[in-house]
Amino acid sequence: MDKFEELEKNLQIKFKKTDLLRQAFSHRSYLNENPTWRLGQNERLEFLGDAVLELVVSEYLFKNFPDKTEGFLTSVRASLVNAEILAQIAEELKFSRYLLISKGEAKDLQSGRHYILANTFEALIGAIYLDAGYKKCQRFIEKYVIRPHLENILKEEKYKDAKSSLQEKTQAEIDITPIYKTLEEWGPDHAKHFRVGVFFENKLIAEGEGTSKRNAEQAAAAKALKDENWEKKFVKQSKKIKKSSKDKSQS
Repeated sequence: MDKFEELEKNLQIKFKKTDLLRQAFSHRSYLNENPTWRLGQNERLEFLGDAVLELVVSEYLFKNFPDKTEGFLTSVRASLVNAEILAQIAEELKFSRYLLISKGEAKDLQSGRHYILANTFEALIGAIYLDAGYKKCQRFIEKYVIRPHLENILKEEKYKDAKSSLQEKTQAEIDITPIYKTLEEWGPDHAKHFRVGVFFENKLIAEGEGTSKRNAEQAAAAKALKDENWEKKFVKQSKKIKKSSKDKSQS
C-alpha cells in the first residue's frame, strides 16, 4: 500500500482517478525539483476547491438557518472556511505526511505550514469534486468542516466581527483606536497571503495571517481580544493619564 492508498483509506474515499489525489498534494515547489512530474501542481485544484467549499457551506447555512440575515450567514461562513480551521483539519488528518514538496520548501515548512496545509485541503476538495461530483464533496465538507466546527463557532460567537469588537473595547477602556499595518505578503497573485499587525500607539499588540488583508486584520484583532496583557497595561496607563489630567485641572 503506497501512501496515497493509505490516505484514501483514512479518508474513506476511493478515487477513480488517483492522479487527481496526487495532484492535490503536489506543491508548486515540487515541480522545480521534479520537472518531469506529469501531473502539475495543485493551485488550479485549490481554486476550484475554494469555490466548492464556499458553495457547500453557503447552502448548508441557508437551509439550516432560515430566519438569519445575510450578514449573519456571511460572517458564519467566513469563520468556517478560514485558513486557520482548514489548516487545523489538515493537521488532524496528517496531511504533512502526504505532501509532495521540494526539499528546500520542506525545511522552511514551519513558517508557511499553516497556509500550505489549508491550500492543500482546498485542493483536495477540488479533486473530490472532479472525481466524484458535488454530493460526495458535500458529505466530505459536512463531515470534516461543518459538523466538527459550526457548533463551537456559534457558541463562542467566533463569527462576530473581531475588528469592530476590538475597536469598541479599546475606545471604551483605553481611548485608543487600533491601527493595522501589513507586515508581510507572499505568494502568487491568485493566491496571496498576508501577515498584518495591529498596533496601539505604535506598539505591536498582535499579528494575524490571511488570504486577504481583511482576513489577516480580523485574525490579528481576534488575537488581540484574547490577550489580557495589553489590556492590563493600557488600562493602567489610561488611568494614570486621566488622574494626571484631573489633578492638573484641580490645581
